[in-house]
Amino acid sequence: MTTLLVTYPRAEGATFDVDYYLGAHLPLVRESWVRYGLTSATALIPEEPAPAYAAVAMLEFSDGAALDAALASPEAGAVFGDVAKFTDIAPVPLRCTAR
Repeated sequence: MTTLLVTYPRAEGATFDVDYYLGAHLPLVRESWVRYGLTSATALIPEEPAPAYAAVAMLEFSDGAALDAALASPEAGAVFGDVAKFTDIAPVPLRCTAR
């Protein structure tokens, strides 16, 4: 299994629409990439008053090739283009392998 963590680091004045992220963006990610091997997509929203991150997404893929296929897919443009609809924070991806 390969996991892509997508973090949204907080910055002064940055915006992040949690409702849109959970209600529209995450379903778009799931619908777009399940055919490429996405097995799970979970959003983590911090509860502390001044978190370092607005959100962290855990996107689990069957393997590294599945992640690569999703990122190179025709649907990737729609997924990446949707980010501007909920935040002005540049997402920071981190590719991880469970060991």
